[in-house]
Amino acid sequence: MWTDRLSVVRGDITKQIVDAIVNAANSSLLGGGGVDGAIHRAAGPDLLTECRRLKGCRTGDAKLTDGYRLPARHVIHTVGPVWHGGTTDEDALLAQCYRSCFRIAREHSFASIAFPSISTGAYGFPVERASRIAVRAMRAELESNAALRQIAVVCFDHPTFQEYQKAVAELAS
Repeated sequence: MWTDRLSVVRGDITKQIVDAIVNAANSSLLGGGGVDGAIHRAAGPDLLTECRRLKGCRTGDAKLTDGYRLPARHVIHTVGPVWHGGTTDEDALLAQCYRSCFRIAREHSFASIAFPSISTGAYGFPVERASRIAVRAMRAELESNAALRQIAVVCFDHPTFQEYQKAVAELAS
């Protein structure tokens, strides 16, 4: 079952030993606060150098870099939507972030990937809503991609962790 290959954990995404971690990046890809800043600090300056060559990323898209000093071999940078009350296609753009990341994972035959809670920090997307969108996308990928052996959702705080656990339980029943 798909839930056997999906885990929700509380922790630090920069410590995950996986093929790729996902960075909830801003459109410049040049670092910022939250998860983005933590990944850039942990990976070291070579990540910023590579990101400069990528010339940014549009909301809903994703781009791949090496992981440098991270335990993960790669970083998939995706730009989530800023929450504007649900009136500017935020749900569809967030779902597109996950699909874009999974497209890269398939292209590179990644067997394991770790995600943060995209757009729920500074971008203000409600965690309850974002977690359902994320888990639906993860379920669809796990059901169609046998090569992907493990997805981890790495939650920074307990309320986010609880919300993702609820989302998995709801979609598994």
